[in-house]
Amino acid sequence: MKLSQLLEEIEYTCIQGNPDTEITKLVYDSREADEGAVFVCIEGFRSDGHSYVAQAVSRGAQAVVACREVEVPKDVTLIFTEDTRLALACMSAAFFGHPARELTLIGITGTKGKTTTSYMIRDMLEASGIRTGLIGTIEIVIGDEAISADNTTPESYVLQSYFRRMADANVKVVVMEVSSQGLMLHRVSGFTFEIVVFTNIEPDHIGPGEHKNFEDYKRCKGLLFKASRIGVANADDAHMNEVLKGSTCALETFGTKTDADLYATDIVIDADPGKLGVKFKVCGSISFDAEVGIPGRFTVYNSLAAIAVCRHFDVPVSVMREVLKNFNVKGRVELIDISPRFILMLDYAHNAVSLRSLLSTLKEYEPKRLVCMFGCGGDRARDRRFTMGTISSQIADLTVVTSDNPRYEDPQAIIDDIIEGVERSIGEYVTVFDRKEAIRYCIKEAKDGDMIVLAGKGHEAYQEIRGVKYPMDERVLIAEILAEMTPEERAKLNGP
Repeated sequence: MKLSQLLEEIEYTCIQGNPDTEITKLVYDSREADEGAVFVCIEGFRSDGHSYVAQAVSRGAQAVVACREVEVPKDVTLIFTEDTRLALACMSAAFFGHPARELTLIGITGTKGKTTTSYMIRDMLEASGIRTGLIGTIEIVIGDEAISADNTTPESYVLQSYFRRMADANVKVVVMEVSSQGLMLHRVSGFTFEIVVFTNIEPDHIGPGEHKNFEDYKRCKGLLFKASRIGVANADDAHMNEVLKGSTCALETFGTKTDADLYATDIVIDADPGKLGVKFKVCGSISFDAEVGIPGRFTVYNSLAAIAVCRHFDVPVSVMREVLKNFNVKGRVELIDISPRFILMLDYAHNAVSLRSLLSTLKEYEPKRLVCMFGCGGDRARDRRFTMGTISSQIADLTVVTSDNPRYEDPQAIIDDIIEGVERSIGEYVTVFDRKEAIRYCIKEAKDGDMIVLAGKGHEAYQEIRGVKYPMDERVLIAEILAEMTPEERAKLNGP
């Protein structure tokens, strides 16, 4: 393949060499370069690809794409473009033969609800006989193959490689979560979505290495609606119009008010023994009674978004109803059945927005006591810790503060920040540094009628410390704790 073929959709200047040079490989990590490669210099948060040009060339790279001055040997082609991330996205699409053109793409963005909504859509389409791939926070699904995800939205080269594999596997539709970072870093540039969804937005992901302020966060979310044919948006969200400003797609709305194209009425919480759910009527562009085995108002919104999308694929109402009734997703209000005396669940809520939404929802089910165990990740905005601590203390009856992914920070310093936030309100709290011991505490000290949520990890099966991801799955930890119990302790779980 000629380099010029990869550059067809970007503006560039050839500083030296020949843009028609033959290329056999496209890389953005200098360690992956070899004979015949083109190396694209990406400016990252921790390192800058421009500093590794010499290494890429020494490994055989025949061409370099850069956005600032670099030195290369005279026999190496040097291409200059203003945005190498955009270049990587467009070049990756061309390198893999523009696979997105062979697929129908659905993108979902928002502060919360992306994962649940994407699985709802996928399950409905699959149940209707439409072969559907998925790319998101938990995993990438290609046919019968599931691949663990590293990012909500993969780097553009990786994303295009998944598209190619999906197209070759006869996948027809792809549902993917689109993060604000993915939009900001051009990971989803170089192709067009058929339908995109806006779930909601609140201040989040603001700080070093993320967004400079809420305005930038909203602006990045809105980029998705300039790269699609149809937009589906939550009309109840106060910031919808700001996010959609300048959008170029046909717009449909959903919500709980009758002026939305699709809306829910008669919302009723459903709390059968060992089960939390919600029932409601779907009205507007389609009508039926629905029930979902996941609690809360946010479940209604996620369901409406999925229905609004799947309506365009002529998914029968009977299929929608059945999928919603039996729906569950790993790490999203995931119930762990260990005792009839109390409810234990896992959830990925790892920021202030999602924690407030989760705890407020669970409080509506009127547990005798709401217990929230959580920690905060390191190398993220510090204010998040204080806010999450305060939110838990305001809503939960007991907060159990523990460790999450400290990354390169001191775990105790993170816990101290959380406690400072907890002490700003009135809720009781305890600190248990080790996460397994914190879970053990929650289980052993549980009272009849408790609702216990282990927040922050959800589907994650690791704990990241100093750049190393150590295995840690809360489901495994719970199983270990149960196995380590005495006969008397196990009898207590089952009640009198």
